Amino acid sequence: MDTVRPDARAWFEERTTAATSLADLDPAGLLRAKRRGGHRVSVVLPARNEETTVGRLVADVREHWMRAVPLVDELVVVDSDSTDGTAAAARAAGADVVATTDVLPEHGTRPGKGEALWKSLAATTGDLVVFLDADLLGDVTHYVPGLLAPLLTDPQVRYVKGCYTRPLEVEGTVVPAGGGRVTELTARPLLNALWPELAGVVQPLGGEYAGRRSALEQVPFVSAYGVEVGLLVDLLRLGGLSSLAQVDLGVRRHTSQPIEALGEMAGQVVATVLARAACTRQPSGLLTRFRHDGSGFMPHSSPVAVDERPPMITVPEYRARLAG
Repeated sequence: MDTVRPDARAWFEERTTAATSLADLDPAGLLRAKRRGGHRVSVVLPARNEETTVGRLVADVREHWMRAVPLVDELVVVDSDSTDGTAAAARAAGADVVATTDVLPEHGTRPGKGEALWKSLAATTGDLVVFLDADLLGDVTHYVPGLLAPLLTDPQVRYVKGCYTRPLEVEGTVVPAGGGRVTELTARPLLNALWPELAGVVQPLGGEYAGRRSALEQVPFVSAYGVEVGLLVDLLRLGGLSSLAQVDLGVRRHTSQPIEALGEMAGQVVATVLARAACTRQPSGLLTRFRHDGSGFMPHSSPVAVDERPPMITVPEYRARLAG
């Protein structure tokens, strides 16, 4: 028996498109739509210690979507305190590189991916903003136009999530759709319980998405790994389900995280969801897990309390820049 809520199923069927390769897209048509709408497109890659992958991604976007088909006007890598050659590799490949510490310095800096995303709004100028993780592997040439297509062709759409299958390699064995463990074990059950209208979102925690600046600047950004689920819920509240869309991008490959890192991510996702669900109990802010040292279990706690930045439109320096 089909138990999917009617609104979630209708959204899934009406708002899910496919762009699994360039063959599914019409880049020239998208360029015409961009020009008709007078849009400016910024692509942002938040990066921390991604020296081995960021340069190839930057070069790919520049070659295909700035030179061959000028869909993208601005390509920015936001470096989050990298200790390797991430900034140099991105700059050599042709990106504009900014450090999180140098953007809105009067507001200080905080650790986490969400901080880089929040500050990217103050470091870019496009009315359409595309976000890509900097650790992507394989051919992702179609990601940028795929994510832009709903925004360029449907004025009602304000936010587009990428979705994909995520292979997982464990000890040399590849599980074709085994990735997304935090999604399946944490985010999806919580979202289905609290915001069941979002049940049609395939990858709520996926790191590839695009949005209109006019929407992104009105919502807060969680500074840590809860940023994606926070944006999804907040933009749902801002514009309603019909303002969201998703694009099937095919396959996404990246470096898989160890289980300990996934535990911290899950804790931050839970804290973000609880904050938005207005729970009467405040989350503790700590996640306790156990390690075995050969003779017994040892408890280990990690902070998972989330910090968040306010909507960018409320920041005086940002508003002054817009006014100027």
